[in-house]
Amino acid sequence: MSRREPVPGSLLVASILLADGVFNQTVVLVLDSDDDGALGVILNEISQTPLNAVLPDWVGAVSEPKMLFHGGPVSPNGAICLASVAARGEEPPGWRPLFENVGLLHLDTPIEIVSGAYQDLRIFAGYAGWGAGQLQAELAQGMWHVVDAEYDDVFGTQPVQLWRTVLRRQAGELAFFSTWVEDPELN
Repeated sequence: MSRREPVPGSLLVASILLADGVFNQTVVLVLDSDDDGALGVILNEISQTPLNAVLPDWVGAVSEPKMLFHGGPVSPNGAICLASVAARGEEPPGWRPLFENVGLLHLDTPIEIVSGAYQDLRIFAGYAGWGAGQLQAELAQGMWHVVDAEYDDVFGTQPVQLWRTVLRRQAGELAFFSTWVEDPELN
């Protein structure tokens, strides 16, 4: 349905056609997108690994739910942190803006600097990645919808319901998919 190009800070919302067992009903925040490919993090999947098992010093700094999120199938042992600065217009050390006051935070930033400088933080294990032209091909096949991201998409307290929430707020026919269920007899 959507033919717009993804840019850093936009969302990729899985269409009902995407049933690969990896990205079913996912919402991906695009972190980077250019001619060489794209990458992002899945916003609505909780990791099986507890955050305190891999980054115990960061547990007190992350927002509710205080869990490690599954960012995607690529580099699952790596971590990406999304953070929103506490004071708009500031750019604390180790932070790079994406949209509004949401950006990427380097996890090698000392936790002492992080405390108090950020309103919200969320950490993702792994990421979703596409090679040159791969995401454009998936978009052309209707596998993803490109929509605008909102702050609560990244830091909301009910991330598991995010796919339906994002679809519900879209205009036109796209909103109808928020009620979709896998059993065609119930649709």
